Amino acid sequence: MEPSTLLLLTLLLSFLVLLVRGYPKTRGHLPPGPRPLPFLGNLLQIDRGGLLNSFRRFQEKYGDVFTLHLGSKPVVMLYGTEAIREALVDQAEAFSGRTTIAVLKPTFMDYGVIAANGERWKTLRRFSLVTMRDFGMGKRSVEERIQEEAQCLVEELRKSQGAPLDPTFLFQCITANIICSIVFGQRFDYKDGQFLRLLGLFYQTFSIISSLYTQMFECFPGFLKYFPGTHVQVSKNLQELLDYIEHSVEKHRVNMDASNPRDFIDTYLLRMEKEKSNPHTEFHHRNLVTTVLSLFFAGTETSSTTLRYGFLLMLKYPHVAEKVQREIDHVIGSDRPPSLDDRPKMPYTEAVIYEIQRFSDLVPTGVPHKVNKDTYFRGYLLPKDTEVYPILSSALHDPKYFEQPYTFNPDHFLDASGALKKNEAFMPFSIGKRICLGEGIARNELFLFFTTILQNFSVSSPMAPKDIDLNPKENGFGRLPPEYQICFLAR
Repeated sequence: MEPSTLLLLTLLLSFLVLLVRGYPKTRGHLPPGPRPLPFLGNLLQIDRGGLLNSFRRFQEKYGDVFTLHLGSKPVVMLYGTEAIREALVDQAEAFSGRTTIAVLKPTFMDYGVIAANGERWKTLRRFSLVTMRDFGMGKRSVEERIQEEAQCLVEELRKSQGAPLDPTFLFQCITANIICSIVFGQRFDYKDGQFLRLLGLFYQTFSIISSLYTQMFECFPGFLKYFPGTHVQVSKNLQELLDYIEHSVEKHRVNMDASNPRDFIDTYLLRMEKEKSNPHTEFHHRNLVTTVLSLFFAGTETSSTTLRYGFLLMLKYPHVAEKVQREIDHVIGSDRPPSLDDRPKMPYTEAVIYEIQRFSDLVPTGVPHKVNKDTYFRGYLLPKDTEVYPILSSALHDPKYFEQPYTFNPDHFLDASGALKKNEAFMPFSIGKRICLGEGIARNELFLFFTTILQNFSVSSPMAPKDIDLNPKENGFGRLPPEYQICFLAR
């Protein structure tokens, strides 16, 4: 070996040793985990199959609570039902902080009901819950809106005359229209150009934040933000959505009747006016547009993606769809639309919907949390602002609670007599103080849309059930089903 080459290697090795020795020690006493490298963190120990495969491997070695370094950032992982419940329920206040995934942070910052913390979050959440309830959530009016939208969908599906189609767009339309009716006070025609543009932006953005690139961006945002990448497209998409919301807010401001608020935006604007003399108010324009974006985005993609996975599973397991239809025929019949009053009488259908949510595992790593104070947990000290990932997938596939965790089986939610049973590991909307704001409306949508479709149509695939692939198209922050074709055949 040339002396110059040997000297270069020696210097490089010495530099790496200095880096390792000088790696910053984390304050507190974090749970164990794989030893990180400077800058890279645990990147080289991540399985090529993605973060979830790596989490399972680390859990086997380090236990249900372990620390993983995403780049130089230590993140505490909660794996399994008990660990998640102990943190998010038993120590709910301490673990109620929110950190935004890096690719979304430039847009949301610490504003809006999903990304905010402290008193800002508590104020916005209280207001949002009350306002959404007043405009439908938890009342008959939201049921009527979903029923009306479901009938619009039925008419649209009849036009297909049983020809194969991709259901992505239509499922987006129906779920988006429910949240639009509450937030904007209107629904859109399925052929409305502006509506189609918004749905396209949502779909593309959710796909990007569920990609492998975004998992890498989460590790090195401070470095990668200076380079071209899909994170730039996410920012552009979200800005276009914000521009639309800004325009809608201005229209509301111009033609609002203070004595008769029509929707979420009107109600918020009235509250802004009421508190305009309060210099510390959280009811300002930035929080309004960011909260609307949060509600619009979450209320569209989550339920529509669950429906897409649900009907893919019905194609894969046609005997399940047939059994649901027998229950629909027995309880509802064909002369009236399904209603929420039917739900308690339909345990098998409810179990199927629960199992669809469990199996689809829509947000496998959960939305990131952080501790809002120095927190002792299972013998470890988590310093204030330590990021925490509740790995919801580990609960939804917990073998202690589900006999066949990686198999689609509605019996997971039925007892020996066929009645619906509760399962502590079932947390598709997360749990604790940060549980999904729209859980109630999402559950109503899934039941009414699912039963209305199967009341009116049988479903079939151009390919044999055994050939249908259930593997996700993307499996990062979100888990997206593969694209597929489905035939809706009038019953």
